[in-house]
Amino acid sequence: MTGERILVCDDEADLREMVGEYLADRGFDAAGFENGTDLLDAVEIDRPALCILDVNMPGMDGISVLRELRGKHDVPVIMLTGAAETVDRIIGLEMGADDYIAKPVDLRELEARIKTVLRRSAPKPPQERGTEESTCVSFGPCMLDTDQARLFDPEGREIAITAMEYQLMKAFAANRGRILNRDQLLEQAHDRGWDPFDRSIDLRISRLRHKIEKNPKKPEIIRTVRGLGYIFG
Repeated sequence: MTGERILVCDDEADLREMVGEYLADRGFDAAGFENGTDLLDAVEIDRPALCILDVNMPGMDGISVLRELRGKHDVPVIMLTGAAETVDRIIGLEMGADDYIAKPVDLRELEARIKTVLRRSAPKPPQERGTEESTCVSFGPCMLDTDQARLFDPEGREIAITAMEYQLMKAFAANRGRILNRDQLLEQAHDRGWDPFDRSIDLRISRLRHKIEKNPKKPEIIRTVRGLGYIFG
């Protein structure tokens, strides 16, 4: 899993260079940017495999950059946050960040997170041709193509989803009619050791509901079972 292009955006030159050099030594094609505007321009020119994005930057902050990215691209994003920046972490997850890591950055942990996100977002190899071209699962009026990890609306237009949102939908599809609690969802859809911030599942489901439910405030496709978890179907 080497050679992937990774963009590192942080206004701290020392951190940016340290992360870039570390990733380059491990075979990644790393490039650094000191502000969000330059990173957005780079994404338009050559779509990277992943972006590492600092939350607190002067000018256009990381949350604003993430909003711009998610409006156009499904590029995986790992956010860099301060240890106590829970609010920014929540906002980032609501907007579709794939993962987060707190500063000061542990480079080995960052590498592990990168590999996990890249593995989740990697295109699935085509299956041998059979009687069906792909396996599709209906989520209300929407259709999830599990072969291609793509979600479509009733008119056949693609709806952008993150790798984590796809993994959640895949977990629900495999457990239709069964109540799944947060621990089970974290285990099936988030393949790294979870931490006390397990409410991230609630935030991601909320974001997913806005894409597939007619009324996200009164969900009918992925329903909440109070005190137990969530159920699909």
